[in-house]
Amino acid sequence: MSEPPYQVIAAELRRRIETGELLPGDRVPSTRALVRDFGVAMATATKALQVLQGDQLVHAAPGVGTVVGPPPRSRRTAVAPDGLPDLNRDEVVRMGIAIADAEGLAVLSMRRIAAELGVSTMALYRYVGGKDALVVQMVDTALGEFPLGEVPAHWRDAMTAVARVHWAAYRRHLWLASAISLSRPQLVPRLLPHTDAVLRALRGFEKGAALSTTISLFAYVRGIALVMESEAQAEQDTGVTADEWATRQGDQLAAMIATENLTAFQELLADDFDYEYDLDQLFEFGLGVFLDGLATRLR
Repeated sequence: MSEPPYQVIAAELRRRIETGELLPGDRVPSTRALVRDFGVAMATATKALQVLQGDQLVHAAPGVGTVVGPPPRSRRTAVAPDGLPDLNRDEVVRMGIAIADAEGLAVLSMRRIAAELGVSTMALYRYVGGKDALVVQMVDTALGEFPLGEVPAHWRDAMTAVARVHWAAYRRHLWLASAISLSRPQLVPRLLPHTDAVLRALRGFEKGAALSTTISLFAYVRGIALVMESEAQAEQDTGVTADEWATRQGDQLAAMIATENLTAFQELLADDFDYEYDLDQLFEFGLGVFLDGLATRLR
C-alpha cells in the first residue's frame, strides 16, 4: 500500500533537511508552494508541515515563514502549581500572531501553536478557549499595536484617521483583514472605539445611513488590504513580483484587447502609458474618492 500524500511530502522535506539541502534557518516551501509542486490539497500540505513540526524539524519564524530547526521554546519545563505548563494567555496569543504573520491564517491551528510552545494541545484551551476565540483575541491584540489616539473633531479628518489606523494594522499583519468579519462582526474590545469614532463623525446622518457609511468605510479599507495578503503569498510562492507578473502578461493582454476591439483599453494603453500599481497610493486615492462622495452627500 502506498504512503499517504502528506507522508510522501514530509519524507521529501525531511530528506532535504537531513542531507543538508535545507540548512538550519532556511525557509522550507510554504503550503501553497507544496500544493503547486506536489499537486495536493491545502489540507494535505498543511498536514505534511505539521508532521515536521511535531518532530521539531521546523518551526514558524515571524516575518519569514516555516524554517528549519526546532522552535525556540520547544523544551518547556516550567509548570504552574496545578501541574500544567507555565503559560499565560498573552503568550499563546502572541504565538498565534507569529504563526499567522509568517505563514497566513489558513495554517493556524491549536496543534501548531502547542507544538511551537512545546506543550500539549489540550493545555491551550485553558487560556484561550477554541480557535475561534483565539482569533478574536489575536485581532484584539494586533489592533492594540495601533492606538487610535485623539480623534480629530472634523468628520473627514476623523474618518481619515480611523481608516489609516486600520490600513497600518493590515499592512503589518497581512492575515488581519481576512480575520475580521463585516457580516458577522466579532466582539473585539479594541475595535469598538474605532466604530464609535466613525459613528460620532456621522452624527448629522440618519441612523441607518450612518451605519451603512461606517460599514462601507471599513469594507473599503479591508477590501484593499485583502489584496496585500494574496499578493504577498503569491510572491513568496513563485518568487515573481506583481510588476514582473504584469510584464509577462503584456503581450497576451494586448492580443485579447485587439481581438475583442476593446477601444477604452486601447486608448488607455496608447502612448506607452505606464501605471504604477502601488497599494498605498491606491488606498489613499480610493479613500479620497469615498470621502469626496460623502462630502457631496452631506452638502
